[in-house]
Amino acid sequence: MTGSAEQWWRDAVIYQVYPRSWADSDGDGIGDLPGIASRLPHLAALGVDAIWLSPFYPSPQNDGGYDVAEYCDVDPLFGSLDDVDSLISTAHDLHLRVLVDIVPNHCSSEHAWFRAALAARAGSPERARFLFRDGKGADGAAPPNNWCSKFGGPAWTRLTEPDGRPGQWYLHLFDGTQPDFDWTNPEVHELMESVLRFWLDRGVDGCRIDVAHGLVKADGLPDTDPTLDQSVDPTSLAPMWDQPGVHDIFRRWRTITDAYAVEGRDADRILCAEAWVLPGDALARYVRPDELHQSFNFEYLMTPWLAVDQRATITRSLAQAATVGAPQTWVLSNHDVVRHASRLGFPQTSGLRLGSGIGADDPQPDPVVGLRRARAATTVMLALPGSAYLYQGEELGLPEATELPDDARQDPTWWRSGHTDKGRDGCRVPIPWDRDAASFGFGPGERTWLPQPHVYGELAVAQQSGVAGSTLALYAELLRLRRQLRLGRGTLTWADGFPDDVLAFEIASPEGGDTYVLANLGDAPQPIADGMTVLVSSGGLDSGQVPTDVAVWMRRTG
Repeated sequence: MTGSAEQWWRDAVIYQVYPRSWADSDGDGIGDLPGIASRLPHLAALGVDAIWLSPFYPSPQNDGGYDVAEYCDVDPLFGSLDDVDSLISTAHDLHLRVLVDIVPNHCSSEHAWFRAALAARAGSPERARFLFRDGKGADGAAPPNNWCSKFGGPAWTRLTEPDGRPGQWYLHLFDGTQPDFDWTNPEVHELMESVLRFWLDRGVDGCRIDVAHGLVKADGLPDTDPTLDQSVDPTSLAPMWDQPGVHDIFRRWRTITDAYAVEGRDADRILCAEAWVLPGDALARYVRPDELHQSFNFEYLMTPWLAVDQRATITRSLAQAATVGAPQTWVLSNHDVVRHASRLGFPQTSGLRLGSGIGADDPQPDPVVGLRRARAATTVMLALPGSAYLYQGEELGLPEATELPDDARQDPTWWRSGHTDKGRDGCRVPIPWDRDAASFGFGPGERTWLPQPHVYGELAVAQQSGVAGSTLALYAELLRLRRQLRLGRGTLTWADGFPDDVLAFEIASPEGGDTYVLANLGDAPQPIADGMTVLVSSGGLDSGQVPTDVAVWMRRTG
């Protein structure tokens, strides 16, 4: 790793690895830590700065590992603590930093604390670690409030007490096997701070914080307003999200990570929030100088591929981050959303939208349009000042697996929604490495925990490596130029004189000079100005013009 003191995270490109789906070393059809370590040279060659590992802790896997039964160990499904140490060492040797997932809002119902709570009486210290409440009505048969689970259905489950009587209810904002912690209890703070220190002591370079905006609930757990539209209304209006107390937690966590930084070296340990928070100025509070280093910009992810919307979101996002002196963090795909190579293959309409999973009986995206737009969108994103996150397989142009058989689905969203939401399995299908190998090179055998679409073989790493114009080649060139031109450290100025359906801006960086970006989101080809040299293009040019859904980076000649 480099020895500068430039706060590496301010312009880092961080690559998310979903362990179940990256590489399988033992042939059981599920990815694992040795498999990840063996494939890290791919990421070093790609040119990313760090990897973020989704959970690999002991878990019943009811929610892909985000239901943690033990925070300071490794599920045998993925390997061992020795395998973690080996992976971190291998990554560092390749000049890759390593972030791990921390899941502090909830644990698994198999966690020792929750098992103790089930065995204890109402009002006991064991239950005080979670949000147990008596039900409403004379017999307590109604949930304590009207909150709903993010996975569908009520956010409360009623216990059968040890003596067989119907008992209290416990809160779970996600699956019923993921009970929420009560963050008013000092024991919860102590547990999570010890977890943070455990992994920092082991050598990780930072943590992504799951559901960072959900740890603190409004006093009294009041009913939520059922008319709230969480895609547009301020998130904090919902009593379970973005409550002021979360910021005290993260100030404390920042003091912990700061204590691990090595003065005079670029050795900051960082914290990144998964916080689905609107408006953007509320999200910016998470990255104030004494709180977290980064927070995902989900407003950008949800912005349609329309120039007016893109321009507004980018402008607003940069301004909001600047108010607290933080870099903005950009992302287009992750393990919870439809891959952008498919999401952008649908007709685009104004307004923030996320959408749900896609099944074989749903309207299908246009794969050609989707990939063309995805390549252009990534070309725009990687030019923007700040940090960026990539999701595994997007450098291959992988589409969503939209035709998974229903009997293969494992996401709890599918089950809790009564089979009305296809869930997130479609973006979690194992990665293809070699078209001509078993399981497309994912593992030594044919088994994969989710079936791989046939098209994944043609998009495998081996089939794209060294191929000019491939999506893999595009990503590698974008990352090389981004680093060389110091675009992540630059400042953005919008260019005048272009149609409303064109994105055109200049990035001025202190060491990299001026880079010009033009993305054509309209129907008419856009000419390249005289005196400009194209450095990289997301697609082919047409007689010196930029066609629809193509983005270019340019420099002025001479």
